[in-house]
Formats: sequence, C-alpha cells, structure tokens
Amino acid sequence: MPATGDLPGFHTALKDELTFPLAWGTSPVRDFEAWRRTARAVVEEHLLVDRQDGTPYAPEFTARTDGDGYTRELVTLSLTRHGRVRGALLTPRGAGPFPAVLLLHDHGSRFDIGKEKGVRPWYDDSRLASAEEWADRCFDGRFVGDELARRGYVVFCADALGWGDREPLAYERQQALASTLYHLGSSLAGLHAREDQRAAAFLAGLDRVDAGRVAAVGFSMGGHRAWQAAALSDHIAAAVSVCWMTGLKEMMVPGNNTLRGQSAFHMLHPGLARHLDIPDVASIAAPKPMLFFHGGRDALFPADGVRVAYDRLRAVWRSRGAGERLRLKTWPERGHVFDAAMQDEAYAWLESVTAAPA
Repeated sequence: MPATGDLPGFHTALKDELTFPLAWGTSPVRDFEAWRRTARAVVEEHLLVDRQDGTPYAPEFTARTDGDGYTRELVTLSLTRHGRVRGALLTPRGAGPFPAVLLLHDHGSRFDIGKEKGVRPWYDDSRLASAEEWADRCFDGRFVGDELARRGYVVFCADALGWGDREPLAYERQQALASTLYHLGSSLAGLHAREDQRAAAFLAGLDRVDAGRVAAVGFSMGGHRAWQAAALSDHIAAAVSVCWMTGLKEMMVPGNNTLRGQSAFHMLHPGLARHLDIPDVASIAAPKPMLFFHGGRDALFPADGVRVAYDRLRAVWRSRGAGERLRLKTWPERGHVFDAAMQDEAYAWLESVTAAPA
C-alpha cells in the first residue's frame, strides 16, 4: 500500500487494480448477443442520466434555405425533458429517403460555436468568422456537414451543453459544471450520451431519412461521441471516429491532458472503468461497420494507447467474423486534425457501407 500522501503511487495502485472483467472474452458471458446486452446495461447504468424515451421532441423547424445541392434549416427540439436544443439540419435535393449522418461536434476548448464547427452558419453572420477559423484549423477549411450533404446525406448537428446557443462555457467553469451535475446525482458525460441517443432516434425517424442507413460521424470529442452512440443506439448503423480512441491505462499517464480534468469530464462516466476499458465500450457496437482514424503525432493519445485499443477492437470484430467491417488507420504525419485527405478516405468508406441495397 503506498504511503500516505504518495499521490503518484496511489494513482498507479488504482490503475493496477483495473482488470476490466466485463470485457468480451474475459466476461463469463460467452454468448455475444447476451454479452452486448449485459455490457450495454452496465454502461447505461453508469451514465447516471435516465433514459428520455418518453419525452416528446416537439420539433420546431425554420423555413428552408438553399445550399449547394441541399437545403438548410434549423430545428429546435427537446432531447431531454430538461431543455430545448437547436440544431442544423441539411437535406439533399432529390427524392428520398436518404442515408443520414448524426454529426457530433468536438470540444477544442472553443465554446462560442458548437454545431457551427460542423455546419457553415448560414443563419448567423456573427459566428461565421469563428466557424471558418475552426474549419481552417481542423478540417482544411471544409465544413464536414456541408461536405456530407453535398454527397447525398441528411445531416443533423446540434449544440452539446456548454456550446453555441447553450450558454457557452468559459474553460475554467467546466469542472464546476461537472461537479454540480455529480452533486445532483447526474453526469455531464452521461447527459451528452443520452442526448446523442435521442438525436439519433430523432434523425432516424424523419420521413426524409432511410432509418436503416444512419451513421454517426465525429472528430475529437465528437469521435468519442460517435463510437459511443454506435455502441448505445440501435438507430446508428455505422460510425466514423477520428482522433479519439485509446486504452484507458495508457492514456492516464503523467502529462496527459486527461489528468487535468476540464475537458475530461465531458467523456468520463464515474465507475465504468471498474467493468470495461474504453475499447470494450466501443466493442458493444460490433459487428457494425466502424472506422477509426488516429494521427501519429496526436499528443492527446499516446501511441501505446492507440495500439492497445486497435488490437482490442480488431480482436472483437474478428471474433464476430466481421474483421472487414472495421477500418483502423494511423496517419503517421498527422496530428489532432481531420484534414481533406482523411475526410476523402472516410467519406469513400462511409459511402461503401451506407450504400442502398441493390
């Protein structure tokens, strides 16, 4: 037992105690579908936010305006009973129903924009410069949502709590928000997960959408949200996750951004690590088609953690005879970005897995 006050030693001792006993292959549950149900139930319990299935969406749509090969509108709806959320909805021109993408925005310590990180804000010139600067920094000047709509997808992207229209946070207030929710028996990360579940169901339920061809796409925190949505929602048929996958123990090392708190609370489900590692949670989505990209120079996710996670994911999909449905790639010269070349490869993959049946 470490000496009193030995914080690094105490940290190491706690890590050493984690064995992830519910992981597929380790769990005593040997039937995969039974394991999926069991593991998902454990994750759901640790979200700390109850399901919101009975809450009416009560959507309010603005008038549509023209984009480049698609129409644009805003929709305000209730993802939980606790408040209304505004999102951007893009629809390709032509006869539907269309495949769809639930686009999940990143963190980036940039709170004045949320949905505007993924969709060009045609409705608010005051946010355009900020959104364009973010697109230049992370996406080679592209807006991922607009790119996907031009390629034939209905796209829905909404503000997470603390971004855009939802009372933008100051960076130093994140821990206070997380602490408040914990004190109230709730969870910031759990709220995001519940809202993403509900957003997936809303999108799949639109008449213009082919409910069997809905994918989740996200970068950074949005990448975490994308694979998590695929694991927790039957409405998500595939996912693209860019720059957010690692083994927990390998991420929890001195100097890693996670140890600072702040942004970590948006993706931290208290107590879940006593049951499942991060790739184990993502594996609940198997054998859905899933793509994971990582930048080899991404300082947020050490190479050891990415390798451990990729090996774990690969083993699970192969155990289901679905290894070809899992795309894992490290881009050696990239950092924490989703640039044009990465996007083009991801979009081509997404088109291959969401194509309409012949």
